[in-house]
Amino acid sequence: IPSLLGRSTIKTAKSNLNVVKRTYSRSFELAKNTVSITYVDPDGEETTVDAEIGQNLLHVAHDNDVELEGACGAELACSTCHLVFEQDLFDKLPEMTEEEEDMLDLAFEVTDTSRLGCQILVREDFEGMKVQIPDDGF
Repeated sequence: IPSLLGRSTIKTAKSNLNVVKRTYSRSFELAKNTVSITYVDPDGEETTVDAEIGQNLLHVAHDNDVELEGACGAELACSTCHLVFEQDLFDKLPEMTEEEEDMLDLAFEVTDTSRLGCQILVREDFEGMKVQIPDDGF
């Protein structure tokens, strides 16, 4: 094809492509809304992370190398993402489904404020919260 087009046509096309590339590559950036959440492991070690609003707490943990198993991959088929919340925050969480209650029946160290991390989506009012990862019994 270069032999069919003159060199100036190719240079003009490349030049126009570069202009378009520069014009649109930096036209906008997507802003992420995040809040700070602290995971407390069974030994009391705290890991504070930036959690994207709308993401579930299991995925937030995995994205930040926090040890929270989540064997079923957030399909509500296990209890390995069991978390314990502070009472005031627990009271503000959406009501638990029957399926989540059934899975929590299989978890170790269940408390009155236990929930599955895969079922809890990060919200703005989670800013600064601490959530406990209970000992898995092993």
